[in-house]
Amino acid sequence: MVKSKIGTISAIMLTLSIAVSYITSSLPRTFINETKSATLINIIYVTFIVLLIILLFCKLFKKFPGSDLLDISKFLGGNILKDIVGAFFIAYFTISSSIMLRNFSEGLLVVYYPLTNYIFIILMFIFAIALVNRLGFNATLNTSSIVFPLVLISAILLFCGNLDNFSFRRIYPILGDGAYNTFVLGLKNIGAFGGICYLYFLPPMLKEPEKLKKIAILSVITTGLFIFLCVATLLFMFSFFLTTDEVMPLFSAARYIEFGSFFQRFESLFLLIWIISFCCFLSITCKFSAHIFSKMFNLSDMKSISHIFIILIFALALVPKNYAIANFLQTNVYRYLRIAVGFILGMSILILANLKKKKVGEKN
Repeated sequence: MVKSKIGTISAIMLTLSIAVSYITSSLPRTFINETKSATLINIIYVTFIVLLIILLFCKLFKKFPGSDLLDISKFLGGNILKDIVGAFFIAYFTISSSIMLRNFSEGLLVVYYPLTNYIFIILMFIFAIALVNRLGFNATLNTSSIVFPLVLISAILLFCGNLDNFSFRRIYPILGDGAYNTFVLGLKNIGAFGGICYLYFLPPMLKEPEKLKKIAILSVITTGLFIFLCVATLLFMFSFFLTTDEVMPLFSAARYIEFGSFFQRFESLFLLIWIISFCCFLSITCKFSAHIFSKMFNLSDMKSISHIFIILIFALALVPKNYAIANFLQTNVYRYLRIAVGFILGMSILILANLKKKKVGEKN
C-alpha cells in the first residue's frame, strides 16, 4: 500500500484527517441540535466512552501483533468471513466518503459558487484525488501531517478570535433537555470518532506496531479536543444554530474574526485549509478501500484499483437528488453506519477472535 512503513506521527495525522472532514462540514451543528446546551458535557462524556473502547481495542489487538482486521477475521472464520468483513468496510468507506463529498460540495456551492452546478465542484475533488493517487500514498501522508496542525490552529483561532462574541450563558441549563438525552441518547455521538475504522488496518503498515496504543489514544483525545473547540465556538456564538440547518456553520463563525485592521476575513484561508484536508480524507478512503480489496483477492495493482473506487465515489455522490437528502444521509445514516461497522462489527470480530485464540491455547 505504501512504499515505506508509516511513522507514528503520520499515523496519528491520518486518523485525525478522517474526523476533521466530518467536523468542519456539519457535525458541530448536529451535536448542538440534539443535545442543546449540554453539548459540551456530552462531548467530554462521549470522548471518555470512546477512550474506554480504544483501551479494549488495543488490548484485543495485542494477541495478534502485526495483523489487521482482515487477518484476524480469517483466523476467526476463514476466507469467507474475511471477505464478508472486507466487503462491509469497503461499502462503508465508499458510501460514507461519497455522502461527505456531496455535502461538502453543496456547502461550497452555497458559500462561494451559487451559479455553479454541484457536479462540477464534485469533479474538482475527483480530479484532485486522482492526481494524488498518481503521486502515491506517501504524498497524502505527508500532506496530512502538514495540514492537520493547520486545521487545529484554525479551530483554536475560531475559538479565541470570537471570544468577544461569546455568550457563555448558553450552556444553561447544564443538562439541556435532561440527563437521558445527554448521557443515553447522546451515546450515538461516538459516531463522530470515525478514525477507529481505519485503525483496524494500520498495524501491518506501521514502522512501530507496538505504538498502536499511543496512536489510538492520542487520536481520540485530539479528536475530542477538536470537536469541543468547534462546538463551543458555535454554541457560545449562535443560539439560532439550535434550530437551523445552516450550511457549513464553522465558515459562518470564521467571518466574525478580526485581529486588528490588517488581519480580517480569515474565512477564505480557513476554507482552503479545510478543502485540502478534505482531499486528504478522500485519498485516504480510496487507498484503504483499494488495500482491502487487493488483500481480499490477492491483487497487486493498487493504482488501477484506486481509480475504480474514485469513480465509484463520484457515482454515489450523484445519487442524492438534492441537498436535503444528502444532509439527512450524513446526519443520520452516516453516523449510524460508522457505529455499526466501526464499533459493533469491528469490536465483535476482535472479541470473538480473542475468545477463539484463548480456547485454542487452552486445548494446546
